[in-house]
Order: sequence, then C-alpha cells, then structure tokens
Amino acid sequence: MPPSEGSRPKEHAVPAPEQTEPERTGSRPAALVIDRRGAASLRSRAVAAGVRRLLRPYLARFEAAPFDETALRRAASYDRLAARSRPPRGTHRERVRFPGFGAEWVHGPGVGRARDRVILYLHGGAWVSCGLNTHRPMVARFSAAAGVPALSVDYRMIPDVPFEREVDDCLAAYRWLLEERGVPAADIVIMGDSAGGHLAFATALRARAEGLPLPAALVGLSPMLDMDLTGKLAHANASLDPSAPGVLLERLMEGIVGHLDVADPAVSPIRADLAGLPPVLLTAGSTELLYCDSEEMARRLAAAGVPVTFQVWDRQIHVFQMFGPLLPESRESIAEVGAFVRDALRR
Repeated sequence: MPPSEGSRPKEHAVPAPEQTEPERTGSRPAALVIDRRGAASLRSRAVAAGVRRLLRPYLARFEAAPFDETALRRAASYDRLAARSRPPRGTHRERVRFPGFGAEWVHGPGVGRARDRVILYLHGGAWVSCGLNTHRPMVARFSAAAGVPALSVDYRMIPDVPFEREVDDCLAAYRWLLEERGVPAADIVIMGDSAGGHLAFATALRARAEGLPLPAALVGLSPMLDMDLTGKLAHANASLDPSAPGVLLERLMEGIVGHLDVADPAVSPIRADLAGLPPVLLTAGSTELLYCDSEEMARRLAAAGVPVTFQVWDRQIHVFQMFGPLLPESRESIAEVGAFVRDALRR
C-alpha cells in the first residue's frame, strides 16, 4: 500500500557499490542515505499532466529546429522575459559586477544583512538559457529556508563562451567570496539546479584542483552530471518523463559538447575522483530523465567516502522546487534543503 499524501518514509542506508574507482584509491565507503518521498500529491500530478499535454509539444518543435545562434539567442531571451517575475515579499537584492559577468545578492524574507555565511547559487537552463530573473523567486525561497543570503551567479553561457568555460565564472565567484569577501569556505554551500547542479560539482572539483578550500556542502537539484546519454536514454524514465526530453537532449549534447570527450571528468563530473568532497544533498523526481544521474552519482559519492543523501520525490517533474508554495512537495523540499544548508554551516 503506498504511503499517504505528504507522508515521509524513514530514511535508510544502502551499502556503497564495490569496485568503483575512488574506492580503489583508498577512500573508505560512506553510507548512502536514500530518502524516498511519496506519494505524489494530486496537485503535482496535475502539473505533470499539464507538462505532458502542453510542454511536450512545445519542446518537440525545438527538436526539429536548427541548433544555431538564432536558437541560442532565443533561449537566452527567456531570462529577459522573466524580468517582471516577483520574488516573495520581503526579498532584498543587490547587484554585483565581475569582469565579464554579473551576479546578485538575494536575501530572502526574514534574512538579515549579514553575509558571513552564504549560498553560492548556480542557475540551471541547459547551459544556454535562464538566469537571475528566472531563478530569483526560487533562490529567495532557498535563502529564507536556510536563513542566509545567496549569491546568485549570472555566469556567461553558450554562445558567449564554450561549454567548458562556463565553470570559469562560477569559480571566479567562489574565489571572490573566499578572497575578497573573506568568507571561510566552511561558511559557503554551493547549490545549483539541472545544468547549475552540474556546475556546482564542476566548481568544487576545479576549486580542489586549484588548491582552494572546499565548501561546507554541495546541493544538486535534478543535476545533469553525465554528458554521455547512453544510460539515460536506455532508462525506463526516458518514456516516463512527462516532458519526454530525450531527443531534445541528444540535439543539445551534439551542439554543446560534440567537440569534447564526454568521458572526461572535466565534462562529466560523475566520472571524477570524488574523494574528499564535502557532504552532498541530491534531489530528483522518480520519473524524470535525469533521475539516473543523481542515483549513480550518489552511489559513486558514497563509494568515495563522501556523506550523501539522495531524496527521491515520487513522480515530480524536473526541478519541481520552482513551483514554490504552489505544490506541497516543492514547499517541503525547499524547507528541507534549507535545513540541510543550516546543518552544513553549523558543522
């Protein structure tokens, strides 16, 4: 019998897999906590049905369109169209200028002016779209839930920079917090959704490679972590995901990483040596296409000795947290991400 709406199954630990690369390098495996949430609320199921009926045909049009500069500029325009979206009442923000790109401080409702503990937020959007405007309401809610401000980064995207350079701006913002603002790494949590989840891990791995201290924790919301689509397209969720993004994702990968080796850990963080990374929280919907990236990354992290919690939300769409107060699942997830951030910063 499925759990009642809004119920939360008890967390349980799953043994880490054997014979992963980080484990062979000497790291002691950590417990993998898989926290399954169900069942999906009626409201969230209605949203999924709407996505299937309305968004799927819309995305299908892009599958046949040329992947050229016109298409990329059109994708980039979505952030401008979202400029009128309103964050929760009581949100305060302040622009920050970096060489070549921008960012903004977002203080959610009830969050004071202190900036000694920070969320570094990296927005999603398939490496080609979205930005400060599209994500401001969600970032403000995460800030409020965690009780700390967020520095939301408007990193340069394709076609202004190639895929492999997008992480440069994210790392520059992290370095700025450390060196210019004087925020200790232990007081920073790096968070991102979808493509931003990829960049959160890529930023931490680059920071480690460059000898910078690692943040207190990482949070990935439906992150894409393996640019090789073979496993995703063979997964059952390829037909279960309401938006059916498989073909569009194939076109996207051809366009943005076709010139790269997708097995390179700098391209696919899931293939990196993950030992030594800070505690991680991953969230994904049980039927979304990118579920398998979080599932595999969680197992690899645990094998590398990294504490990791993987929250699986029953039949939720990709980055369902964007619905804020409109869905019980998004409200609960935002609150729990906030609690995870608070706990990581206390440690």
